[in-house]
Amino acid sequence: MNVRRDPRVPLTTAAGLGAVAVVVALVTGGSAPVVTAIAGVVTGLLAAVSLIMAASRVVPVHRRQPGAWRWMAAGSLTWLLGVGVRPVADGTPFVLTFADLLMLVGSVLLAIGCGMSVKPPAFTRGVIRQAADAYLGAASVFAVAWVAVLGPAFRKAEDTGAFFVALALPMVCLLATCAVTPAVAASRSGNRVVGLTGVGLLTAITAAEMATALARLDGDTPPLAAGLVVPAMLLVLAVAPWMQEVRPARPLPAALTAATPLVLVAAATLVATLYAIGNSRDAALVIVAASVVLVLLGRLFVLLVETAGMRRLVDVGEQQLRRLAESTGDVVLVCDPCGVIQEVGPGLETTYGYRPDDLAFRPIFDYIHPEDVPAVQALLDRMTDEDDGPEQEGGTRISCRFRASDGTWRPTESVAARHVRDDDLVLVTIRDISDQVALRNQVTHLTFHDGVTGLPNRAYFEERARDVLTRRGAGGTAVIFLDLDGFTSVNDSVGHASGDHLLGQAARRLRSAVRADDTLARWGGDEFAVLLEGGTSGADAQTAIDLAERLVRAVSNEPFRVADRDIALTASVGVAFAEEDLPPGDLLRNADVAMSRAKELGGRRVEVFATHMHADVLRRLEIASDLQRALLENQFAIEYQPVVDLATSRVTAVEALVRWWRGSTFVPPEQFLGPAEDTGIIVPLSEWILREACREVAAWRASSWDIGLALNLSARQIMAPRFVETVAEALSESGLPASALTLEVIEEMLVEDAGEMISRLSELRTLGVRLAIDDFGTGYASLAFLRQLPVDMIKIDPSFVSGLGNDDTLTLLTRTIVQLGNDLGLIVVAEGIERPEQLDLLRKMGCTRGQGYLVARPMTARGVDSLMPTTTLQNTA
Repeated sequence: MNVRRDPRVPLTTAAGLGAVAVVVALVTGGSAPVVTAIAGVVTGLLAAVSLIMAASRVVPVHRRQPGAWRWMAAGSLTWLLGVGVRPVADGTPFVLTFADLLMLVGSVLLAIGCGMSVKPPAFTRGVIRQAADAYLGAASVFAVAWVAVLGPAFRKAEDTGAFFVALALPMVCLLATCAVTPAVAASRSGNRVVGLTGVGLLTAITAAEMATALARLDGDTPPLAAGLVVPAMLLVLAVAPWMQEVRPARPLPAALTAATPLVLVAAATLVATLYAIGNSRDAALVIVAASVVLVLLGRLFVLLVETAGMRRLVDVGEQQLRRLAESTGDVVLVCDPCGVIQEVGPGLETTYGYRPDDLAFRPIFDYIHPEDVPAVQALLDRMTDEDDGPEQEGGTRISCRFRASDGTWRPTESVAARHVRDDDLVLVTIRDISDQVALRNQVTHLTFHDGVTGLPNRAYFEERARDVLTRRGAGGTAVIFLDLDGFTSVNDSVGHASGDHLLGQAARRLRSAVRADDTLARWGGDEFAVLLEGGTSGADAQTAIDLAERLVRAVSNEPFRVADRDIALTASVGVAFAEEDLPPGDLLRNADVAMSRAKELGGRRVEVFATHMHADVLRRLEIASDLQRALLENQFAIEYQPVVDLATSRVTAVEALVRWWRGSTFVPPEQFLGPAEDTGIIVPLSEWILREACREVAAWRASSWDIGLALNLSARQIMAPRFVETVAEALSESGLPASALTLEVIEEMLVEDAGEMISRLSELRTLGVRLAIDDFGTGYASLAFLRQLPVDMIKIDPSFVSGLGNDDTLTLLTRTIVQLGNDLGLIVVAEGIERPEQLDLLRKMGCTRGQGYLVARPMTARGVDSLMPTTTLQNTA
């Protein structure tokens, strides 16, 4: 990463102050040591101040750079102190002065900062190997210098101990230079200006101190040129942190930097060999020894080349892995143990909207959701823990939320692993899984919500009920079930799509009626369920009932607008309260039973579950399961109730009634006809009744008795696929004339499915079968259907006949119905005649036919035989 820096200000300032210091020193006539000291103090101070300012202001290339610059600043300050006191210390009788020790410490600090100012090489060598290479390089340079300069000086020296002490400072500087140079040369850092300048400064210090040491040994003053080299490099060091590197510097090949100590050793060996050959008689031994060293160096060089090749393969593999991760849309980050981002791979801007510079050298925790930070911190701690090395080599997955540039938190799946080149770094691969999470949330929503209404579905409601009962117990829970009355006809009339639209409207109405903390769900079909979390006290029970009544009103008060028409619906609602040790499934069942009870009672009402309701349901289920067996075992029988002419007392027809003897137990029709209708057994049962009754009546008519047959039809029977054909076959098989058969339907059946029902009945009418409307006056739109469907007979409901003589309103209504039937030319039959005064009033009203216990009770076929050829009415009950 490159950072734009403006070097003009520090460059101009440093160069100007350094030049002024040198000029002042020369003009004032200062000696070489004084000029060198002044220049060194001024330039060293400039370098220290510049490095400290750069460490706090310039964006670093890597995390160790600011600390490195501070180390170099400390080295510059220490070195300038030594330079500053050297003119005074040189007057002491010691060969190695206090100033030399300060300069020695400063050089070591500069070397440390120089090594830290660049990023470590890809494959960090061990400390022992680095120390050995540094020693080989320094020893080789020393050997060459010994042959060229130091050897002759040593031979002229009077005190050998003082000679080596004088060389201590330059030798330490030489060793430090050789130690840091390979690291700087092989660095992958995008900016190595400060590091290279530091290497140049250490080299200049080494040369200057070598010249100073030789001058001291000869008793001369160090040359001014040698003293000014170091201040010049300090000026460059002051400017270096502010310099911009246009292109990232390419590191030297690893094999070259690693082979540099070997090259130096080879050069030193050649120089030493040539020197030894010219000054020794054992030239052959020296040549052999030198050849052995050179061969060993060649062997080591070959090994270094092979190692460099393997490192290149590792580099290529790492680049391929990175490209593979980036091609999948993953973002690759390199972090230190503290979570500071050191490197940022491409793809960050595309995925999260950040530029790489935005995240570089910032804590990764600034971009992770606060709730996920502890887990990520713990993971980084484990990854950088040396004891966990083998376990973490494969990487560890963790899920967290990463903040995008627009401020949104993106769910991610990250993999953290130790960096292959530096165990102190962690390689983090971040994958945005927002689409996957959104899809998973959508699937979860669809799993527990209804697609038509958007409400929770049955699975969610059952789970919620279990959770509430488990958490809170029975205290306070109630369940409400609601069913839309007549919804089936909506689908049949306007289609399922419009039916779904109506369900959506109903859901919105119900949602507005329930409380915010209640759970409203679509149970299935046209049924809804509400879960109330309250108490079982009287007040809370009343709250549940009040809510149930609000739900009924929400559905029934206004019609639904569907397919450009208004459709009025009602609702049947059941309420059940939780009890101790009552399973959630039983609570839901109780609410369903109560709702079914409300529907059986006509709908648009609220029923609270009672224990007997469940018993009734069980009894109905038991009856339903026995109906099929009863039909196969011929447990059913037919009784006939006579219909007489009220004027002549003649039996004109019989109504066939089915009876069930369940073993020795008589089962009332009202107990098994409903289950038979629900289970579909009513269809084969009605066919059996039709065939048997037609056969019996045909036999009576064969005895010259003009008698007719009346049968009640159920809705399921009429809508059976072959119903008309079945009637025709029964008439043909029995020989009964079609005009002798009267089929009765109730008005409510006509209302529920008027179109199809009227069509079927019209087909029967074309066969010659007579039609009658049973329980006339209790249904809906009776007069309208009298116009649409040509019927032959109407039967007055017993509820009207029962009030004759006691209730003026019922008497008036009965007279109106009789008059209407007579005016339309219909036969009028009064049902439920039980008292003589009822019979008298009906005769006076002009009612022509009647049936009831006063006329005759239902009887078997044998009893009907006794009625031939005529029947006289009884005048007493």
